[in-house]
Amino acid sequence: MYKFNPQRIQIGISACLLGEKVRFDGGHKLSSYCSQELTPFFEFRPLCPEMAIGLSAPRKSIRLVREGQSLWVQSRDGSLDVTDKLNEFSARKVEELSGLGGYIFCAKSPTCGMERVIEYKRGTDNGNKAGIGVFARKLMERFPLLPVEEEGRLHDLVLRENFFTRVYAYHDWHQMRHKGLTKHDLVQFHSRYKYLLMAHSQKGYRELGLIVANIHELEATADQYFKVFMNTLKIHATRKNHTCTLQHIQGYFKKHLTAAQKVELSEMIMKYREGLLPLLVPITLINHYLRQFPVPYIENQVYLSPHPQELKLRYAY
Repeated sequence: MYKFNPQRIQIGISACLLGEKVRFDGGHKLSSYCSQELTPFFEFRPLCPEMAIGLSAPRKSIRLVREGQSLWVQSRDGSLDVTDKLNEFSARKVEELSGLGGYIFCAKSPTCGMERVIEYKRGTDNGNKAGIGVFARKLMERFPLLPVEEEGRLHDLVLRENFFTRVYAYHDWHQMRHKGLTKHDLVQFHSRYKYLLMAHSQKGYRELGLIVANIHELEATADQYFKVFMNTLKIHATRKNHTCTLQHIQGYFKKHLTAAQKVELSEMIMKYREGLLPLLVPITLINHYLRQFPVPYIENQVYLSPHPQELKLRYAY
């Protein structure tokens, strides 16, 4: 069983993406991004459900087959049917994965595809992209707030940044829960995430503020908070919301900056708003001013550093 690790984030991943030769044709789908750029930051937990139930590599390819409400996982000619084995394995395996901080799936797979997997009409080669891989579905149903993404979609910089923002936030929450939760902890957690939430959704930010302001039964409130929290972060941040957030933070420096410095920061924010600069530029300037004029409340904001700078994620906006 993968237990929660308070130090290093564990990411589940389709084994073929790390170069393991587990595909039906005996090959792999090595992702250089995952295997090279991400390995310094995460502890990967590779898995191939098809190999795990005893299939060999190479083997007959399998696919999702639909007839009404029934769904099978079998070879094209129907001679190989692994429906029961895959369902039983997936249901059992996901119970061992509560310690994960995220999952990266291989696209289009009948076991690991996160979305748009072809479901074939029984007895034909006709299908539609309405399916979800058997294992992926079980995992997402068991842990609906767990950050998940398909490897190919990580080449989209906006999706990539959003995924890893959620991974680090999800891990941060579970670190807090692992130590034991108090009302003060929950309030402080929300305080640290105030501006990150604002950048993702003004509505979600306000809703979470109301939840924290009306804590009754702590565990129930925490569960409610975490659900809204993760769903808020799933909303893609926009230039408009980032600009609003940056301007809010700028207000904390009005008593410290010179007139020229205020103009410089305002210009950087507006150039970002117009798409002339990446988000990293005004963020870097704010961090520079924080070193000169420490503001503890702003220093503690996750917004300024939601993930390691070395991951190079803040070039999407």
